[in-house]
Amino acid sequence: MPGIKGRVKNMTHSIAIANQKGGVGKTTTTGAMAAGLKHRGYKVLAIDLDAQGNLTDSVGANNMQCSTVYELMKGCSTLKETIQRAKPFDIIPANLNLASADMEFVQTGKEYLIKEIVKNVEDQYDYIIFDTPPSLGIMTINAFAYVKKVIIPTTPGVFAVSGIMQLWRTIETIKKYCNPEIKVEGILFTRFNPRLIISKNIKELTEVISKEIKATIFETQIRISVSVDEAQANQTDIFSYNEKNIVSQDYNAFVEEYLRKTRERT
Repeated sequence: MPGIKGRVKNMTHSIAIANQKGGVGKTTTTGAMAAGLKHRGYKVLAIDLDAQGNLTDSVGANNMQCSTVYELMKGCSTLKETIQRAKPFDIIPANLNLASADMEFVQTGKEYLIKEIVKNVEDQYDYIIFDTPPSLGIMTINAFAYVKKVIIPTTPGVFAVSGIMQLWRTIETIKKYCNPEIKVEGILFTRFNPRLIISKNIKELTEVISKEIKATIFETQIRISVSVDEAQANQTDIFSYNEKNIVSQDYNAFVEEYLRKTRERT
């Protein structure tokens, strides 16, 4: 893979991968983007905010009888105790303790718990990427209160696409009250089959929505492959598992497209 080009020194890029619809490839996209950037020489920290802990499991990180993002937010552990050096990238793990987060974290300033924690490790990483849960609850809000960019993965299905507007409204509210720097970086099609009529129709609908919310659609489209599940089952990233697979090629192209657009704006 290509090495670092045009690194912006002393700047940490913060990204949330979000869509309240499940099954759209948030975890896969988070893992692939984090691994793709790490392969290019960047220092990357992924933060799992989903109680299912799928990102944590996919890289073989430990989330049992150890510190997780939950303990960090409770103030029961430190970053040094919690960050794990997984093979693909560094990670702050998650587990089912987060299932009660919306009821448990109710104190004033609850939206800024993650921000107050993560700002202490910014100088150690080029990229901090959040895998968010399939909801617009307190964990997703915490990510939005911190990050500057949101990438929205979506499948070519009506329900996945229809949630983009609701997600955008939430982001606009966060921008107004909590984080004026947040913006939608782009919409990424996953599990995409360009030969299907439904894919083409949904793509056209998404293009209309993207213009309304002033967000771009990434040129790269992620196709379907069993290698994604196989890589996760083997607790490794998609590139290390099979760099020649179509999904590896697609995510490699996506990371390159993202970096190119970032360089063009700086």
